[in-house]
Amino acid sequence: MTVYLAREAESPGLSEGELRDLLTSTFQALGPRRRVLMVPPDLTRHHSFAGRIAEVAWEHYGARLADVLPALGTHAPMTGDELARMFGRVPPGLFRVHRFREDVETLGRIPAAEVSELSEGRVAYDWPAQLHRLVARGGHDLVLGAGQVVPHEVAGMAGGAKLLLVGAGGREAIDRSHYLGAVFGMERIMGRAENPVRALFDRAWQRFAAHLPVVHVLTVVALGAGGRPELRGLFVGDGDDPATFARAAALSRKVNVTLLDAAPEKVVVFLDPAAYRSTWLGNKAIYRTRMAIADGGELVILAPGVRRFGEDAAIDALIRAHGYRPSAEVQALVERIPELRESLSAAAHLVHGSPEGRFTVTYCPGGLGREDVERAGFHHGDLAAMLRRYDPRALSDGWNQLPGGERIYYVSNPGLGLWAQRTRFEARGP
Repeated sequence: MTVYLAREAESPGLSEGELRDLLTSTFQALGPRRRVLMVPPDLTRHHSFAGRIAEVAWEHYGARLADVLPALGTHAPMTGDELARMFGRVPPGLFRVHRFREDVETLGRIPAAEVSELSEGRVAYDWPAQLHRLVARGGHDLVLGAGQVVPHEVAGMAGGAKLLLVGAGGREAIDRSHYLGAVFGMERIMGRAENPVRALFDRAWQRFAAHLPVVHVLTVVALGAGGRPELRGLFVGDGDDPATFARAAALSRKVNVTLLDAAPEKVVVFLDPAAYRSTWLGNKAIYRTRMAIADGGELVILAPGVRRFGEDAAIDALIRAHGYRPSAEVQALVERIPELRESLSAAAHLVHGSPEGRFTVTYCPGGLGREDVERAGFHHGDLAAMLRRYDPRALSDGWNQLPGGERIYYVSNPGLGLWAQRTRFEARGP
């Protein structure tokens, strides 16, 4: 187990030149490689700096960079324009598409008894460690997993083994890990590196995948002045080395978790249309702010790019059929309805998107009608009217006093953090 790099930076973060130099020297320290696979996140984490990391890897390895596999998980494939926007000069012919229902192998299974123990008895199934075939047996002598460590609704903190076991994992693994996190409780998991889902990933990696030539390149990105993403940490270590992820997670907890002493009655979140095309992705606006909003408060989501619910037709249909519901209701539906039982990640998503009756959600999408939004369990807001009322160009991240006297809390990019009432977050433990 080796930590190759652990660099932290105060605001305004590492510069472009510093990032390039640190990566180049680290790649040199990894020694000669003949066939390299890179697994970066997709466009939903375009602020992760993974695109630039991929460019530097291509510049360093040249023809030895054989494949780039964006960790799509259940997300839709990236278009050519999206690949160019995120990955710059990396040749388009290097990119492969991860199909989570078809392209994976099962390396082994964590027994049901262990999963039950981790979940405090909430689930009683085993869990498969699944990986895309390129990762599992693609003939590479280096797999670079370039992931952003940031608070996450399923794994507590994204990055590390989660990038590969979920982002490049299979349907069953995604379904069962997501449902485990949902029934255990998002508010017990988010922003914490130690939790049942992360423990599941760590056990699976050590037992079934530690032999793979994986090196993690982890970033920690904070929201800087004017909403500009700042690279506040860069960490590189072997795939079976816990210290690399732990160091990155500690920094993320410091710079990505915003604790509020007063609970906002109204939170307004903007979703970049280039990254958020569905409620499956856009509900980060709910996940990441739910612990901040006052009881009886309102969340307004400005979502000009959202035009569907799921990232594929099957999941979209399930969301339309059942809507976003409190956890207890979804668990009862799973027991009764085979289609949900066979798509547990969709069931988990229904839980993730529910305010649990504690606050209301006014969704303002660019491409979903009032009837669709209300059937899914949200209030519908007219996007044009709401953009006039809450103009992102005139708002600053944090508290805003509007001309008419209304006081709101504004979040320009929910993908870069977690917002919570201090007492609510700290009551959940360290």
